[in-house]
Amino acid sequence: METAEISGGNAGSLAPADADTLKQKTARLSIASNTFLVFAKLGVGIAIGSVGIISEAIHSGIDLVAALIAYFAVRRSSEPPDQCHTFGHGKYESVSGLIEALLIFVAALLIINEAVTTLITGEESLATEALGIGIGVMALSAVINWFISARLMRVAKETESIALESDAWHLRTDVYTSLGVFAGLVLIRVTGLTILDPLVALGVAVIILKAAFDLTRRSLADIIDRSLPPDEEARIRGIICDHCSDYVGFHALRTRRSGPNRFIDLHLVVARGSSVEESFDLVKHLESDLKTEFPRASVTIRVEPCSGDGCASCDSICPTRKP
Repeated sequence: METAEISGGNAGSLAPADADTLKQKTARLSIASNTFLVFAKLGVGIAIGSVGIISEAIHSGIDLVAALIAYFAVRRSSEPPDQCHTFGHGKYESVSGLIEALLIFVAALLIINEAVTTLITGEESLATEALGIGIGVMALSAVINWFISARLMRVAKETESIALESDAWHLRTDVYTSLGVFAGLVLIRVTGLTILDPLVALGVAVIILKAAFDLTRRSLADIIDRSLPPDEEARIRGIICDHCSDYVGFHALRTRRSGPNRFIDLHLVVARGSSVEESFDLVKHLESDLKTEFPRASVTIRVEPCSGDGCASCDSICPTRKP
């Protein structure tokens, strides 16, 4: 016997429709904040000739593209299964996370190129008399992105959205890099050493590359159907074992993740002579317990009859157990 279901459940107490609405609203908030910061940083960076601020404008531009991709992904992943996507659209979020990671790599390379060119040519056109404006913009950027990233991360955890979580890490990285540029500009103002500007930009690029690597690894894990983390699989096994007296055993446990959705597949061995109704009730009970722990899980259980071997050591309730 097999049972399968695409769950429309959601983490926490949110209804599916409420969760999807919340994800889309939060993604739009990220788009709005990044649009503002791109124009603010780019305008000030060009005005005072700061490679560090311009590198941050590029970073925010990539963040804006990432936010747009995340918005598309959460909208698409919320759509129900259809004839062409019978397992749902959850992997749109995983793919968006990978694209966002690649965009971060591009941003880092652009920043490195600009900074290295400045260091080699020595053509530093930083207007030190206007550093106060740049310092203010970097401080404002750090504050805005901190609050937006915190909200994105909170909603991502609530709704188990990898697209929003990737976007949150984008902005959290922007917080650190903005603070780095902020510190660099303050040092330039104190010491007068304008060479610190491209050096800070290189430091920004290193941080961005690290974030891109981490996001790439996490997104690929979902795309290539890697098993759920060991702690989650241990919890799944624990839930199944809570009903060990009702069946003979289980095997061939397989798990994977697709966006916010988890897929759990296993073979359940029941006592010889168990009726279809008894087996069905047991399967539904197991499904219910698994979905209580993992609300967006899709559970597939194949029921097999016991071969009759090992009856002496079997603890299950079996009316046909051999002497």
